[in-house]
Amino acid sequence: MAKIATLITDMFEDVEYTGPAKAFNEAGHELINIEKEAGKKVTGKQGEAVVTIDKGIDDVNPDEFDALLLPGGFSPDQLRADDRFVTFTKAFMDSKKPVFAICHGPQLLITAKALEGRKATGFKSIQVDMEYAGATVVDEEVAVCQDQLVTSRQPDDIPAFNRESLKLLENK
Repeated sequence: MAKIATLITDMFEDVEYTGPAKAFNEAGHELINIEKEAGKKVTGKQGEAVVTIDKGIDDVNPDEFDALLLPGGFSPDQLRADDRFVTFTKAFMDSKKPVFAICHGPQLLITAKALEGRKATGFKSIQVDMEYAGATVVDEEVAVCQDQLVTSRQPDDIPAFNRESLKLLENK
């Protein structure tokens, strides 16, 4: 089963973490939550989910993981201001490991300059930014690109996002 790195900090969109996390865990995959320091607790913007950070960004290497999850909310925008998270994200794209980004999650991919030539989607307010980053943006519940990148627009898309993410993991 896959070991999935999750980049997350305060103000993530609660269900965009809890929905995929539940689906991945039920399928036998392991999620490792990564922020600046291990042991910290981060809270979703709805206040419904509190996540304990397993590892600090300085204590992990992308080579230790099989896939990457980027939940939305304000979390990706905060994390992309720190080059360590951007570099970590780019490593997954460069090595063709599965990356799952929902809603505002693609903001980390934009900053990592990892969307050029990719079919992708994201929350409506970042779609033009994705286009400027070179992505072919589609307004669909889920976009799968090159058997590596799975993106979705919003919480309503979580069932399709989970389905395609799990299907990609099965084939790896």
